Amino acid sequence: MGTTVTTEKDFSKPIVRRKRMSARNDGSMRTVVDAGEFGTFTTDEPTQHGGGGGGPSPLQAVLGALCGCEAVTFHRTAAELGFVYEGIDFDADFTIDVRGRMGDRSVRPHFQRVRVEARVRTDESTERLAAVVEETEARCPVFNLIRDARVEVDMAWIQV
Repeated sequence: MGTTVTTEKDFSKPIVRRKRMSARNDGSMRTVVDAGEFGTFTTDEPTQHGGGGGGPSPLQAVLGALCGCEAVTFHRTAAELGFVYEGIDFDADFTIDVRGRMGDRSVRPHFQRVRVEARVRTDESTERLAAVVEETEARCPVFNLIRDARVEVDMAWIQV
C-alpha cells in the first residue's frame, strides 16, 4: 500500500479563521488598538481636523492595510507560481467627500476613489507579472472589500 500525495487544494469545506483585537478610545479622536501578540497602534485625526495628530487617521490605516494586504497576497501568490521578485514599493492616496461624514446622507461617508501605484522589483516577464497581479487582486481581502463597497479603485502595477 503506497502513500498518495496530492497538491490540489480542497475547498469543499469552509476554512474559518478568527482573529481578535480590542481598542480603547479616550473620549477624543484618538484610539489605541491592541492587536494582541502584535502590539498596539494608534489612530487619530490631524490637529487641523480636531484630533491630536497622534497617529494615522482611520482612513489612512485602511489605505495602509490595503497596501499591506496586497503585499502579503502578492507574496503568497508569487510563491505558488514560482515568481521571483525583490520587493514592492507602494504609493497610495484616496479622495473622500467629507459631507458624508458630516451628516449629508446623500453622500457616501467612505472613500470615493483609491489610487495605488505598486512598483514591483523583478526581472520576470511582464506576462508572468500580469498573472501574479490578476490572482493577487482576485484573492486580496482588503482590495475586494474596498472594491465591493463600490469605491473606484485605480491599482497600477509597474515593473521596475
